[in-house]
Amino acid sequence: MPGLDWLTARPVAHRGLHEPAKGIIENTASAVRAAVEANYAIEVDLQITADGEAMVHHDDALGRLTEGHKPLAAMTAADLKRVAYKATSDRMMALGDLCDLVAGRVALMLELKSRLDGDMRVVKRTTDVLMGYAGPVAAMSFDPAMVEALRQFAPGLPRGIVAERRYDDAEWQKLSARERRRLAGLLHGLRTRPHFVAYALRDLPAFAPLMARFLFGLPLLTWTVRGPDDARKARRWANQMIFEGFRP
Repeated sequence: MPGLDWLTARPVAHRGLHEPAKGIIENTASAVRAAVEANYAIEVDLQITADGEAMVHHDDALGRLTEGHKPLAAMTAADLKRVAYKATSDRMMALGDLCDLVAGRVALMLELKSRLDGDMRVVKRTTDVLMGYAGPVAAMSFDPAMVEALRQFAPGLPRGIVAERRYDDAEWQKLSARERRRLAGLLHGLRTRPHFVAYALRDLPAFAPLMARFLFGLPLLTWTVRGPDDARKARRWANQMIFEGFRP
């Protein structure tokens, strides 16, 4: 896809420019504002609600950063907007709130979270909301089925695959070893047709993402970069970094 220079023009603040010591929590309006003020691109996570809204939140359940313990998919958007974070006065945002807040001032990268269960509601809601957004924005997911759905619902929206080499976290154990190898090798590419790749820094260099970058010309971003040493490695192997915990 032509015209994607904006995707790698600036370092990408992972879940916004969050600084817990200052009361700025990941994926909140405060973290988004801080990133905009520092002129960083922004990566956030989207989860689906019981009423089909896309909410800005990493975990699929409350509790780590917020009061409560329920799955987000069991609650409505209105319910979630009333949930208190433990360390800030921020409240959870819907995707539309995020778009209104950023208003095209910096690039947005939206990671669509998946439970690998075939539920594509977050894809549909994301593409519907973005129809009315004029700023630079891309969507991505670990789940190739979601990337394929992005291709179907919004072929003109820049889409990416998030990947790693190991897939050893518990969430991936429902997949066979063969399926995990296919994910690591980006072997879904003919059906997902990603416009960019976001690959784990700890797993670089690796054949599949470097082939995507140098043979097929896809921008390669790498995550999560957490300091100057990581940044040097990121600059060597990738076009741009997704960072947290410092300012590159």
